[in-house]
Amino acid sequence: MIRKNLSRSTRSIYLGLAFLSLALHLLLAFFCLSVLQTACIFPTSSSSSIPRTDTQHHQSSSHSSSSSSAASSSHKLPTFPQNEENHKLNANTFSHKEKNSFSDASEREKKLIQAGKGIQKVKGHSKLEALFKHPLYNLPRPELQHDDWLLRVKSKDHPRDTESEEDEREDSTDSDSQWHSASEEEGYDKVTWTTDAETHPPWLRFHLGISRWELYNRKDPNLAQLTHYLATQRVLGAVQKTGGTQLKLLMSFPNYGQALLKPMRQSRDAETDVNLFYFSDFERHNAEIAAFHLDRLLGFNRIPPVVGRLINVTSEIRQITTDNRLSRTFFTSPVGNVCFYGQCEYYCSSENPVCGRPHALEVSLATMLPDLDLAPRRSWRSPWRRSYSRTKRAQWEKDPDYCDTVKQTPPYNHGTRLVDLIDMAVLDFLMSNMDRHHYETFEEFGNETFLLHLDNGRAFGRHSRDEPSILTPLKQCCRIRRSTFLRLRLLSLPDLRLSDVMRESLAQDPLTDVAPLLSEPHLSALDRRLATVLQVVQSCEEHHTDVIYNDLEGYDQGHQPD
Repeated sequence: MIRKNLSRSTRSIYLGLAFLSLALHLLLAFFCLSVLQTACIFPTSSSSSIPRTDTQHHQSSSHSSSSSSAASSSHKLPTFPQNEENHKLNANTFSHKEKNSFSDASEREKKLIQAGKGIQKVKGHSKLEALFKHPLYNLPRPELQHDDWLLRVKSKDHPRDTESEEDEREDSTDSDSQWHSASEEEGYDKVTWTTDAETHPPWLRFHLGISRWELYNRKDPNLAQLTHYLATQRVLGAVQKTGGTQLKLLMSFPNYGQALLKPMRQSRDAETDVNLFYFSDFERHNAEIAAFHLDRLLGFNRIPPVVGRLINVTSEIRQITTDNRLSRTFFTSPVGNVCFYGQCEYYCSSENPVCGRPHALEVSLATMLPDLDLAPRRSWRSPWRRSYSRTKRAQWEKDPDYCDTVKQTPPYNHGTRLVDLIDMAVLDFLMSNMDRHHYETFEEFGNETFLLHLDNGRAFGRHSRDEPSILTPLKQCCRIRRSTFLRLRLLSLPDLRLSDVMRESLAQDPLTDVAPLLSEPHLSALDRRLATVLQVVQSCEEHHTDVIYNDLEGYDQGHQPD
């Protein structure tokens, strides 16, 4: 009897434990199912809105913080796939054989501009990349001929002189040996260049890429290598560059490359005093950098690549310079900053020094053009040059019909020289540069070539005030290159706003890690000034019939219309 009772109680205990275990398993299963459902729910599209739990919010916050920190540590812009349908272009649209008037080409222009309206700013989308994929930045180009290159590498089958091969071989061997020996002693890299472009340093590839129509090809991968080289290469020498009104240095690198340095003289946010004349202000290092980016965005490609850099005044200038005139001007300020002022016509005195903090100094480094012995340049006085006087006025300021005289004067009476000059005036107006007294061209190409847009240190001095007189060439001549006009209209669209692509382009420069190269008021001024340029063109169209110079590619297709 006792055994039966024990067996019944044991079975009851077992059954109770079994039911309890099953209940616990079911409870655990329901809990796990709910957790898995919460963690695995994803939005089916970017437009759907699903409430997030606290767990999701915490996870997304951690992911966003990590991605933002990763982005801040990188200097390269991400690349994103583009919608190719928005950028297809019929090659027949840009046939060189077409000779239509401005009214006949209006439909073509509408198609080009409309191609930009399909580009919208979405999360993670690059406006800059979309701009450079637009048809207006990928126009067909004439095939470059042998004499369209500024410099050319001699091929192996180049005809020899009258010297014997044996003597020539000995001379080349001796000179080559001496060259390597000198290089090792002076700290330069050993020269291993051949006719193969892959062996050339970035600065030499840049020189060899200069053509009759542009200083560089925007699509050339060497451009990124060149700017990286300027920003990171070890400085081997520093001397003051002669000429000019303000202090600038010539920096040398171990692979024989050189760059023109302009130092930071004032805060990048400081506006030029309204009481100062255009020739009485400091040059700005960030203006040189911003001018290069703006010139590229306008499709000109006429300013040598410029990059910003932080240098050590002591170790990268004072301790390595061989310029006694420069070394004598170094001193330590009362607060311990290392300063120097050099020797120049203006602003080179102990009252206007360049100072590190205490050693670090922001500078711009511009790629040097080929030596004048290899590629001579001709300097031209601008017809719209200012008087550089506090009392006198230039002739163009007094004569509203001044352009009629210019159009009859060589080289402005033929080819693209006049519209090239107006391109430069548009660039100067957008960045408020009044200091354009001369421009240069390569003598190799004669009058059939582009203008070099050099020396832009006095740009971006004011953002609160525009200077309409800079646009005088456009106002008086009422002529503009068609490709320039269409690009300006494209950059005025909300989807491809000039200030937005400029901000994105400047973000590629290393100095943006310190602070933005241009403040937001300066970027807003670009949009305002662009609208002014388009208004001037519209006003010209109301009074003239030959405002738009009919060459989409930007190259000379014959005489300009009179």
